Amino acid sequence: MMNFEFQTVPDIISEINGFENLTKIIHQRYSSCKVLFVTDPFWSASSKLKQVSNQLSKSGFEVFIVDNVVADPPESVILSVVQQYRPLEIELVVGLGGGSSMDVAKMAAVLLEPSRSEPTVDSLRDMYGVGNIRGGRLPLIQIPTTAGTGSEVTSVSIITTGETTKAGIVAPILFADLVLLDATLTLSLPAAMSAATGIDAMVHAIEAYTTVHKKNPISDLLASKALTLLSHNLLAVCEDGQNIEARQNMLLGALLAGQAFANAPVAAVHALAYPIGGIFHVPHGLSNALVLAPVMTFNAQKIAHQYAELAEVVIPSITGTAEAKSDMLIKYLANLSVSTGIEQRLSQVGIQASDIERLSDDAMKQTRLLVNNPREVTFNDAKEIYLSAL
Repeated sequence: MMNFEFQTVPDIISEINGFENLTKIIHQRYSSCKVLFVTDPFWSASSKLKQVSNQLSKSGFEVFIVDNVVADPPESVILSVVQQYRPLEIELVVGLGGGSSMDVAKMAAVLLEPSRSEPTVDSLRDMYGVGNIRGGRLPLIQIPTTAGTGSEVTSVSIITTGETTKAGIVAPILFADLVLLDATLTLSLPAAMSAATGIDAMVHAIEAYTTVHKKNPISDLLASKALTLLSHNLLAVCEDGQNIEARQNMLLGALLAGQAFANAPVAAVHALAYPIGGIFHVPHGLSNALVLAPVMTFNAQKIAHQYAELAEVVIPSITGTAEAKSDMLIKYLANLSVSTGIEQRLSQVGIQASDIERLSDDAMKQTRLLVNNPREVTFNDAKEIYLSAL
């Protein structure tokens, strides 16, 4: 028997129209208190949030809404949230949105905890890395509105630290207390976003299954089930955005993939995707999709047998050698971008050959991720992978 540790959130509710019951869900778990929703301008203006906010207010809760979260949130957004709402003595934080909103909600729950001193840029940066948060946090509920990041069930918050750089804060305290999955919140997603976030979730499952650190039987099972749900429903939600059953399956698949990589961490796909997002402001899911097949082709020389196992999940009728199955999986994933109509080449998002050196430099700084890759990635390897994706 192998030794391993597995951590995840203690309470998950998967319920279509569950957001309409949020007041009841909160009331059952918390007494009347001050609730802070952390979200973006779109959800702040939504009738759904206004309805829930009114219901909570009528039930004795004081409701406040942060609506300035942006994609790839910078340190300034987090610090401004804390500065604005710390005097109000918030008692419960709810993250509503994509990965950015949920990542900011995690840090708000930590930094608004009453016993902490008011944070500064320096004290926030002291938390970067693994296991550098001390003390407690406020109760935290996460509600994803995209089926992709898995942030609702991870202990990671990704923060933009400069014009083009990101850093991760990783600590068990960032696991939420409750996650609510409600596909009605994803019905407005355009097909391109559904595709990119869905492929992002598939990357999480694939990298969790093939990571060289902390891979374990539970994460393997979750990754496999996640890949089944995601691969069997992605095209359906892109073709018919109102397919509620497929939408709920995508949310669950993204959550399972999130649970997998929260315990068996991701690797080179993410390491090479981060500079694409940081420098060229390409959405994270699309950044992952652009380098997925090239990185897998690079890794297949060492782990074709693991890719073959995943191929059997995605393409049940597949036959042949491990190498043949691995190759078919890589081609299948590359064709997903074609089938869903999202960009397939780096050149389509404004990246030129002259940018490859800089991208490779930044990718090599992602040591937290590269160390998990099943095959060592050198600077020249990164350059070749980017060039093959150009």
